[in-house]
Amino acid sequence: MSECRHVAELPRPEPAPLSDTCLACLEAGTHPVQLRLCLECGHVGCCDSSPLRHATEHFRDTGHPVMRSFEQGENWRWCFADGSIV
Repeated sequence: MSECRHVAELPRPEPAPLSDTCLACLEAGTHPVQLRLCLECGHVGCCDSSPLRHATEHFRDTGHPVMRSFEQGENWRWCFADGSIV
């Protein structure tokens, strides 16, 4: 895993999750797959394996580049802007 400039720009401490699931999936009546936590604001969205890809949509809407897995036992991070694990 490599560091990117976006990681250095993240707020410290990590923001608290705004929910415990993808609220956009619940609203749309779909089942979220593999949750992701925005490390800029705490938004919780579903991954690209979900039908509606709300984590990616959140990045496109906000420009918040780095998220981490919100799945228990996982701690990897992804930078949407760089397209890489960080």
